[in-house]
Amino acid sequence: MDTEARETVYMDPVVEKQNEVDEKMSDPRKLTLEDVLPANAAPWYKTRHLLLLNLSMIVCFLSSTTNGYDGSLLNGLQAMTQWEDYFNHPTGGPLGALVNGVIFGQIIAFPVTPWICDHMGRRFPIFFGSLLLVIGAILQAASQDFAMFLVSRMIIGFGGLIAVIPSPMLVSEIAYPTHRHILTAIYNTLWYLGALVAAAITLRTSFMPASTSWAWRIPSLMQGFFPLLQVIFIYFLPESPRYLVYKGKVEEARRTLLKHHAGGAEQSALVDFEMNEIMAAIEAEKAQKSTSYLEFFKTKGNRHRLFLVCMIPAMMQLSGNGLVSYYLSQVLDSIGITDATIQLQINLGLTVYNLVVSFAAASTVERFGRRGLFLFSTVGMLTSFIIWTILSALNQQQGFVPALGNGVLAMIFLFYLCYNAGMNAVPYLYLTEVLSYSLRAKGINIMQIVATIALIYNGFVNTIAMSDISWRYYIVYICIIAVEVVAVYFFFPETKGRTLEEVALVLDGKNDPKIQELVKEEEA
Repeated sequence: MDTEARETVYMDPVVEKQNEVDEKMSDPRKLTLEDVLPANAAPWYKTRHLLLLNLSMIVCFLSSTTNGYDGSLLNGLQAMTQWEDYFNHPTGGPLGALVNGVIFGQIIAFPVTPWICDHMGRRFPIFFGSLLLVIGAILQAASQDFAMFLVSRMIIGFGGLIAVIPSPMLVSEIAYPTHRHILTAIYNTLWYLGALVAAAITLRTSFMPASTSWAWRIPSLMQGFFPLLQVIFIYFLPESPRYLVYKGKVEEARRTLLKHHAGGAEQSALVDFEMNEIMAAIEAEKAQKSTSYLEFFKTKGNRHRLFLVCMIPAMMQLSGNGLVSYYLSQVLDSIGITDATIQLQINLGLTVYNLVVSFAAASTVERFGRRGLFLFSTVGMLTSFIIWTILSALNQQQGFVPALGNGVLAMIFLFYLCYNAGMNAVPYLYLTEVLSYSLRAKGINIMQIVATIALIYNGFVNTIAMSDISWRYYIVYICIIAVEVVAVYFFFPETKGRTLEEVALVLDGKNDPKIQELVKEEEA
């Protein structure tokens, strides 16, 4: 009797967990992700197949890095006398055209990118878009006049959008289930890595002789470095299992998951669970016999998704961050910091700070939740922007007092602490979760369209408004952020702790016909 008791107490945890799973296998619908995860598994960095899979995500992350490089590059060039002299000190409309050249290219890419992602997978558009980015960077560095520089910017925008849309989707669709949230959150934080590299390069080349155009040509050419790495390495990544299932390649999808999630095992309860969820979700979506944009209007859950898809990019671009992202030099001019070298140093320091803060925020998405971080971000931005505006007004009225100018600078850093907490790491993670597979590419495309509209506003309106009314323009953003606080509080549901397929329960609820059918089956 004692021996049996000891055997019960000291039962191998792996065997005990397998017994629990076996009991539920009679009805797979009762299984949860926790049930099928390997017991006592080694940390991912000590597990070869997971280490290789997670490291391979860097190739997708580089799409965000390239975007960040572009944003910081324009800031650096505007503070560089060699670039200003070569292009005859562009201001107003001409400057807005150069800043928005990338956006013009994106507009051309919007109609075709979702189709490419849905019909050719996730890897090919990343390869093709990155190749165009390399070509655009070469042309940008070789520009002889305003027109050539603008055309190169349009090519960069066209290729950049094609590479950006599938990148976070591929991360979320191939990541190990318990790693998906943090890996997808990290994606957009690498924007600041690109910004940091661009800020460092432009700061260094700005010390080159005033007579040489290589001061701006070198940073322009280096914009093609990260996309070149993607062109070389993208096909070392697996294709999305969800895409493979959608195209009827079920066995290939299963082999992909067995290799990268189960270390090449012939059988895996985890892979069985994932395949069942993926196939059920995609079969239900295919049964609707429609994958057009009109699907966003057909159910309450999809209309809620459309609201989130439009609201989040607007928050990302219209929370006042556009003032610093593309017009930092004008903001610093408005508080009396006019020295070009000091402006470049502040740009570099702010970029390092943003990279650290955003990466730290990405690590907390499961602890504090998506909604919690959105709320902290919007409330914090509103508070810091109000103080920023008051200090800017006092500084200008009193004749640029250094203490007040430093106070504004401190508020800029505080603002970015709050901004990065919710508007950097969380958006792509949140949207890839709330969007079903058939709407994911279209939803991310809509997100980019809304972001582009906001960027056009930032590119043309911000520079004019900052020149004409200075700090008074900040009041507009105070009102916008206040609306964001209300929207997050009432309309942003929490999604943490669920698989991609389970999030449908959050938005569709029991009013959705598919969910009602599942509930009836479970009750039966």
